[in-house]
Amino acid sequence: MTEEIIIAGFGGQGVLSMGKILAYSGLMQGQEIAWMPSYGPEMRGGTSNVTVIISDERVSSPILTQYDTVIVLNQQSMDKFESTVKPGGTLIFDPNGITKMPTRKDINIYKIEAAQLASDMGNQKVFNMIVLGAFLKVRPIVDNRYVEEGLRHSLPERAHKLIPLNMEAIEKGKAEVVKM
Repeated sequence: MTEEIIIAGFGGQGVLSMGKILAYSGLMQGQEIAWMPSYGPEMRGGTSNVTVIISDERVSSPILTQYDTVIVLNQQSMDKFESTVKPGGTLIFDPNGITKMPTRKDINIYKIEAAQLASDMGNQKVFNMIVLGAFLKVRPIVDNRYVEEGLRHSLPERAHKLIPLNMEAIEKGKAEVVKM
């Protein structure tokens, strides 16, 4: 099993931390991992993306032009990465701020209203964990116990008290993701 993923959005949406948590989760599960972040000098508000590869075999390179799964969180990312989903692959998006919906017919498309769900939960910071939950529902490549371990390894110790809230957000994302 090899899953090649790119997560893309604006800085401040938790794109890089979502990728890091996913990578740590795969590592805790005993998988081979590649994690390659990319962001502009603008940081918050600028575009950012992260490539994560989780595999049973050694990963030779994190540089890809096509992905099994593309997760997009803004229109710029949709415009740039929709075409990079492998035929038969998966596109997951939050429609908040998306003005042009995906058009491809040869891929599986899923929508998660993560911004609205995070607002309903009373904490915008769980937005990325809701999206991660949607991904893990659609592509269950990492078991929940390893996701919790991934959170422990990637979050600073002062934030460990928020792990239950993050796990709740992941479950919310799994429950609310919708196939288009």
